[in-house]
Amino acid sequence: QVQLVESGGGSVQAGGSLRLSCAASGRTLSSYAMGWFRQAPGKEREFAAATTWAGGSTYYAYYADSVKGRFTIYRDNAKNTVYLQMNSLKPEDTALYYCAAQKPTTPPGGDYDYWGQGTQVTVSS
Repeated sequence: QVQLVESGGGSVQAGGSLRLSCAASGRTLSSYAMGWFRQAPGKEREFAAATTWAGGSTYYAYYADSVKGRFTIYRDNAKNTVYLQMNSLKPEDTALYYCAAQKPTTPPGGDYDYWGQGTQVTVSS
């Protein structure tokens, strides 16, 4: 069973930066798609960023338009950890951020298979 534990959330002023971490245990996730999602109060959970394995040591990154150019997703397979570097934070980035993992056998566009408990990010103006 895969377990995902997020950390790195906190409170920051607009324009600031945070780095979220998602540590995985139970299985090596180097071939899994890894994603970050977020849910603001009163809103549905939304996609923020993802990294997918393309074979060998090649990974692709995808971003929601709302975070493109400000957030960077990357992974350290030696630590079985995925990160989300968030720069130029805005108040509208305030949300509970979740890490998720998708099995390599899940078809593209399918649901993620494992989820963390979330870490809160609060951006004040």
